Amino acid sequence: MTTTITRQYLSDLVYKELGISKVEASNFIDDIFEFITLQLEKKNKVKIANFGSFNIRHKNERIGRNPKTKEQKVISSRTVVTFKPSKILKSKINKNINVGEVS
Repeated sequence: MTTTITRQYLSDLVYKELGISKVEASNFIDDIFEFITLQLEKKNKVKIANFGSFNIRHKNERIGRNPKTKEQKVISSRTVVTFKPSKILKSKINKNINVGEVS
């Protein structure tokens, strides 16, 4: 079973681990996400050591197709956020997966 990690979960974890107030812990988590968001809005790359990098990528307009109806439609150009995990993160995620195992 998987767990969804939310802002509230992270805030509670900071509250318990650091012993600061719940309001301070919540503000701390909000500040981190706000900083990352602002940097991405400025088109800056955000690299978190041993975790990965967030980057902005521009995608051009293109023709797409609805797989059910086969109807073609124009997909407008847009800017997307990409995430590239670090080698360390990839290694930790994959250390318990056997070669050939399908999930």
